[in-house]
Amino acid sequence: MQVNDKLQALRNLMREKGITAYIIPSSDNHISEYVCNYFKSREWISGFTGSAGTVLVTLKEAYLWVDGRYHIQADKEVTNTEFIVQKLGSPNVDTLNEWIKNNLTEEDVVSFNGKTMSMKIFNNFKSDTLDKNITFKVEEDLMDILWKDRPILSKEKLFIHELKFTGLTAIEKINLVREKLEKESIESALITSLDDIAWLLNLRGNDIDNNPVFLSYVLLNKEECILYIDNNKIDENIINYLKDNRVDVKSYEDIQYDLYSIEDGQVLTCDYNKTNVWLYNSIPTTVEIKDRVGITTELKAIKNKVELENLERCQIKDGVAMVKFIKWLKENANKFTIDEIIAANKLESFRKEQEFNLGVSFDSISAYKENAAMMHYKATHCNKSILEPKGFYLIDSGGQYLDGTTDITRTIALGQLSEQEKEDFTLTLKGHIALNKIKFLEGTCGCNLDILARQFLWEHGIDYKCGTGHGVGYLLNVHEGPQGFSRILNNVKLEEGMVLTNEPGVYKEGRYGIRIENTLTVKPWKETEFGKFFKFQVISYCPIELEAIDINLLKEEEITWLNDYHETVYNKLKNYLNEEESNWLKKYTRKI
Repeated sequence: MQVNDKLQALRNLMREKGITAYIIPSSDNHISEYVCNYFKSREWISGFTGSAGTVLVTLKEAYLWVDGRYHIQADKEVTNTEFIVQKLGSPNVDTLNEWIKNNLTEEDVVSFNGKTMSMKIFNNFKSDTLDKNITFKVEEDLMDILWKDRPILSKEKLFIHELKFTGLTAIEKINLVREKLEKESIESALITSLDDIAWLLNLRGNDIDNNPVFLSYVLLNKEECILYIDNNKIDENIINYLKDNRVDVKSYEDIQYDLYSIEDGQVLTCDYNKTNVWLYNSIPTTVEIKDRVGITTELKAIKNKVELENLERCQIKDGVAMVKFIKWLKENANKFTIDEIIAANKLESFRKEQEFNLGVSFDSISAYKENAAMMHYKATHCNKSILEPKGFYLIDSGGQYLDGTTDITRTIALGQLSEQEKEDFTLTLKGHIALNKIKFLEGTCGCNLDILARQFLWEHGIDYKCGTGHGVGYLLNVHEGPQGFSRILNNVKLEEGMVLTNEPGVYKEGRYGIRIENTLTVKPWKETEFGKFFKFQVISYCPIELEAIDINLLKEEEITWLNDYHETVYNKLKNYLNEEESNWLKKYTRKI
């Protein structure tokens, strides 16, 4: 079926069920950012392949809302369909809530699959349209009726993430959660976020590409910890492991019955951002529900000593793979045909040579010239560019290792650059350095520091329509909350042991994209009479493109930072490279 045929089939079903507008988000039952193929309903109905976006289909129109990362990509992918792209952040563009309020009436019925809509979003819909008396109908998954060749769910087995990597046992983590529950006078916690569950139980799976998690729920109180999962995914070894950590196992679908059975008057905590409407509606109204960021989310954001030590070794291995790749690319881009897919696959092969590597942490963004202006571009066999010995090539990639998760971006000069390209690269670098160098007082949030990375671009009337950085998981999701750098207000304080990316950029449609990304950890700096101060430590080890820098735009302290960083890169990696590679790295980390 073509996109417009799918829309017509959906509208016929909507008429049968008395629905005038149907919402299709990008999430799964756990409100995950990245989902398995079974849950890619928004992609199936629209043809838009980005990881984030929301579809609204009415009986006459079809809309796709996307944020700034996907403005260009969405336009390209829904061409020749009914879909109208709504570019969030652009002038005079309503949000989905505003559109519903401004265009629908009390005669309309807005529906959605209750298992893929978060309570946070649903409550916002209701509050923002309260004066319109619009009916919201929690419906079954209409896509399951229409999508005849829908992919099946994974039944791959789980594996144990060993103590030498995690630093804490599962029962130790469970008890940490129980301590928080007792302190806050809460009887039970409903944990729905897949990376939280994987972290808590020191288990990993393969239900979602590049994200080593598994579809499950956890219900935890002071006496029990129950894992709800498809029993096909656990073998005798996992069952015994869970017993040793005093974790009970029930079927994935049993979560609804057990929620129904919670005793009157109990206090249950869950995160409305991660809890779907179907689950919420399964909880008796006599139970007090406390909406808060998941306790597990807060705990796993702060890496322990063992995790940080492992992550340092992991980042060195990843840096070795990156250096081997950049050397190969620069030496061969003019010798034989290399397209964006060949380049990404070559980098992946270098990562696979490293100890404990399990694959990539997300689909690599391998983008030449104008393709890099699409922040989350993905080359395909039908749509890819051949690299030439000129202009910029951007590679945003990462690896999953037993000892950590990596995320790094380098923009590489393949040949001659224009003065404008060099200026934009250098402005990006200045912002990157400014954020790296900052010292900040205890209690500072990421949103307080975001401007540091944008300031030099703003002075030239340039901006990027996304955050500056995000938290990173540990053999988990490459995007991990609750911390991050963004202009959007976020009251999460930066704490010692947190891991974040620093990735400002320039994206000029039809011309090029530039991004420089390193991963940082939060470290203590010093205490004074004014309080406790922190700093960032860079743990990504890979050269930054010297050929793209206009040195006249850098201040002396910025040059010093870059030279010091490159000296660190060379010293960290040289012993893991052969003589030829080491000599190459020495050249590309030379002082300027």
